[in-house]
This record gives sequence, structure tokens and C-alpha cells, in this order.
Amino acid sequence: MFAYVARQAIFDRDKNVHAYELLFRDGKSNCFPDIEPDEATSKLITGSHLALGVEEITSGKTAFINFHNDTLLYRFPTSLDPHSIVIEIVETVDISDQLVSACKHIKNLGYKIALDDHDFDPKWDVLIPFVHTVKVDIVACDFDKIKQNIQKFKDAKLKLVAERVETKEQFERCLELGFDSFQGYFFAKPEVMKQKNIPSSKLILLDLMRVSASTDFDFERISQIIEKDVALSYMLLRFINNPIMNKRNKITSLNHALTYMGEVEIKKFIALLALANLGDNKPPELVHLSLVRARFCELVAIAKKEANNPPKGFLVGLFSLLDALLDQNMEQLMEKLPLSDDLKGALCGMQSQLRDYLSMARAFEFGDWSGVKRHAAKLALDQRMLHSFYNESIKWGASMTGSIRR
Repeated sequence: MFAYVARQAIFDRDKNVHAYELLFRDGKSNCFPDIEPDEATSKLITGSHLALGVEEITSGKTAFINFHNDTLLYRFPTSLDPHSIVIEIVETVDISDQLVSACKHIKNLGYKIALDDHDFDPKWDVLIPFVHTVKVDIVACDFDKIKQNIQKFKDAKLKLVAERVETKEQFERCLELGFDSFQGYFFAKPEVMKQKNIPSSKLILLDLMRVSASTDFDFERISQIIEKDVALSYMLLRFINNPIMNKRNKITSLNHALTYMGEVEIKKFIALLALANLGDNKPPELVHLSLVRARFCELVAIAKKEANNPPKGFLVGLFSLLDALLDQNMEQLMEKLPLSDDLKGALCGMQSQLRDYLSMARAFEFGDWSGVKRHAAKLALDQRMLHSFYNESIKWGASMTGSIRR
């Protein structure tokens, strides 16, 4: 059985990922699924709904998981590792003596507990002695209300997570208020939308991206460029010897690598390399998210039996956050990159099948399962297959991130 799960990054004050919130397809509000009492063994729950394993989904980082009221009270899955899990109590649970007792029991088992979407209602105070983290939705609670109420949580030495942080300004305001962690897509939006010069070194990388998106391909020219750069050669060999790419043959020479990879894979490598170096001053998660999107859109394109040279599905996912990486408007960037019209259109928001691939990737990122269902129907693709694609893309992105860093 597939693990129908997505994830959202939680960042520290330096914009590094320190945890992920897992979003499940089953149940209400993406909570850990409720099941019938006669099925309620920890082994079954973890086996059925975390088929990949928490560590694979989160790349070894802490997992925040929302739980239903009944699961907390009667069927808590004690086989989950308390060192890698934070239990989120959603705002829809009923405050009761039984819930208080359950939280005390869960804390005594060694688990950390978080209050999700906290609204500063005093009814939650009874749970504070058992809580490690408080998550505040900064859209549902305005900054004035947060400022008035946040000090008591600081005094209690609780960790504070700001949720739905969507802009740089919101992030900086939350920093000032003393939040420890941040959840939202503030890192995936351009910080400056006015005209900004691109350094010449990055223009060279954009030129490499052009090569990767071209139908024509000068193999000899690419070989000469890579041969002259020791770092490029080294990363190419790391890339091609990654177990996900190549499980059988140890490749030790540049010519062997280029011959083994073939035209399409070389184009993908060039695009990956360019993107990783464009994002050298950005949060690593921005590049990682681009990689996940690239692999997911590529798998969808393959399922739709699209031609793969150039690999448009892969490229539309990989380039989808280029505006955030370079702090430029996407339309302006498209003027600098001679991509095909359909790629440009999809990246700039024009409706097309390529754009549908991106929209479905974003639906997975937000745990928007109705959106996944809608796009799956539009593309005539099986939802179970799409969930498996996304699971594979998360693993592939984590593996590739290590292979393309200088």
C-alpha cells in the first residue's frame, strides 16, 4: 500500500530546514488517519500509512504529525520513534479530562507535543504543562494579538512556530517577535520584484540552462566546457555514480560518463548543476523543492508518453522557482532564456498541460488532495500512481541534493 502523504518544511531562524510537517491524504485536515478499533494496532497503522518510513519522507529530520482526538485517546501508535516525531494536537479536538490525561501519558512516553493553529484561547492553557511547541497561524491571528500574548509562552520556555509565513516581510516580523521556527512558502518567492542585475557568473549558468533546454546539442562543446572545470568534472562523476542513477557500473572517466549518460541525461545534469549554483545564497530547501518538482513533473510527462528531448516535464519543474532563486520576475527571466514557447508559457502561468504538471506538484506540497484529484482527472492519470511518483520524487530530490553541491 502506498503512503498517501506530503510534507511541508519548517525552517529555523537561519532559513535551514530542521523539520517537516507530514500531511496525510486520509482523514480530516490531513491528520494521522482514524481507523476502526479492531484495526487499531500500531504496527498496522505505521505499516499502512508510512510505507516509506518517516526517515525517508523527512530525509532524517523531525516529523510533525497531526492527530485526531480519538487516536490520541485510544489508539496512539507507540511504535513511532519519539526522538523523530512531534505530536500535533489540532485545534478541532475537544478539551476534556481524558485528553489532558492522554497528553500526560504521551509526554511520559518521551514524545514532544505541539499545539497546532493556536489562537491564544485560554481553554488551551490546561494542556500547556505537557506541551513542547506552540504553532501560531499568523494569518488567523494578527500581529497585534500575537504580540500581546506571545510572552507567556516565551516565559514557559516553549518553542514557537509561525505558520503560513508567505512573504519576506512576514518572516522578518516573526523574527522580531521571537519565533523559533517558520512554516510557509516565504522562501519560494522573489524577495525583490524590481529590476535587478544578474551577475555575469550567473549569466553563464543561465546559458548552460539554455543548452539543456535546446533540441540541438553540441556534445563536443559540452565536453570541452566540463573538461576545463575540475569541479564540474568531479560533480558529474558524483552525479553519475549516485546509486539512484547508476547501481551497476563504476564510472571513473569524463568520456565514459558522458557516453554512459546520453544526451537527455547530460541535459538534465547541466540544468541541475546550473540551478544548484544559482541558488548558492538561498535556503537549500529552495533547490531541493525544485528537484522534487523536476522529478515529479518528469514522471508525469513519461506517464503521458511525451517526447523527452528536451525533457520538458523535468525542466518545467526544475525552473519553476527560478524567479525566487534570482529575485526576478519570471516574465523578465524568460526574455533572457531562449526556451520553447510552451515551457515559457507554463513557467509564466499560462494554462497548458505542462502547467497542469506544476499545479499538481503544488497541490502535493500543500496537501491539497482535492486539487490532486482534480488534476489527476484532467490528465486522466491514476491517483495511486501519482502518489507513488511524489514519494519517489522526494527520495530522488534528497539524493540529488548531495550530488550537485560544490
